[in-house]
Amino acid sequence: QVQLVESGGGLVQAGGSLRLSCAASGRTFSNYAMGWFRQAPGKEREFVAVISRSGGLTSHAASVLGRFTISRDNAKNTVSLQMNSLKPEDTAVYYCAAATDLYYTRRGDYWGQGTQVTVSS
Repeated sequence: QVQLVESGGGLVQAGGSLRLSCAASGRTFSNYAMGWFRQAPGKEREFVAVISRSGGLTSHAASVLGRFTISRDNAKNTVSLQMNSLKPEDTAVYYCAAATDLYYTRRGDYWGQGTQVTVSS
C-alpha cells in the first residue's frame, strides 16, 4: 500500500500561483511514477501531469503546459505541482496518484484524498 496526502490547495485570484505537495509513505517511493489529476464539479477527472520514477521524464496536459510544472524529491518522498498563471478554469479538486506504470498508462493505483483549488476571476 502507498499512502498519499496532498496539501497546498486554497483560494487564489486569476493570474496567481499555488504549489501543491503530495507526501507519500508505505512503499519505496522511487518505485512509482507519480501524477496529478483534477476533477471539476460536474466533470470527469482529467490528467494534469506525470513524472517518471527517477524524475527524468515529465509530461503535462496541453491545458496546463507552460503554466504548471511537476517535480519530485525522492529523498523526501514528495511530489509537487507548481501552478502559475492560474485561470478560473483550473478550479478543481486536485489529486495525487501513484503507480509503477503511471507514466505510460496515466492510471493511478493509489490516490490521495484531494485538495481543493479555487481560482477567482
